[in-house]
Amino acid sequence: MDAVRKPKDQPTPCAVIRAAENATGKQGLTFKPGVSAQSVGATGIYLELLTIPPGGRAKAHKHVSHETAIYMISGEATTYWGERLENKVETRAGDFVYIGANVPHLPVNTGSEPAVAVVARTDPDEQESVELLPHLDALAP
Repeated sequence: MDAVRKPKDQPTPCAVIRAAENATGKQGLTFKPGVSAQSVGATGIYLELLTIPPGGRAKAHKHVSHETAIYMISGEATTYWGERLENKVETRAGDFVYIGANVPHLPVNTGSEPAVAVVARTDPDEQESVELLPHLDALAP
C-alpha cells in the first residue's frame, strides 16, 4: 500500500513511501521526505534522503530535543558543530554520523560530487524541531 499524507492521529501500520518531489528545509538543504508524521503518522521517527551539492552548505541550526543519525551514501562532507561551531567531523561514503539533541551544527559538502545521505531523527515532524542559529553561520568556512 502506498502512503498518502495523513494527519498525525491516524498512523499507518505499514506503508511504502514512494520518492516524492524534492523539498527544501529551513536549513537551506534539498531533501526527499520519507517516513514522517506527515507521510504516515509516525510518532517517534523521521527518515529522509538528503543531497548537498558540491560546495553547498546548510544554515547553522540545531534540532531541539532530538537526536540525528546519518549514513553517508556517497560524497564527502564536513560538519562543524559545537556552541561556536568550533569542532568538526569529516565524513565520506560509508560513514555513520551521530549528532546529539540540541547540538548546533552546519554541514558543508567539501567534495567534488553531491553528498548524499540517509538522515534519521527522533522527531517525526519534517521540520518541527529545527531551530536556525544565524549568528553562527559565518563561523564555518
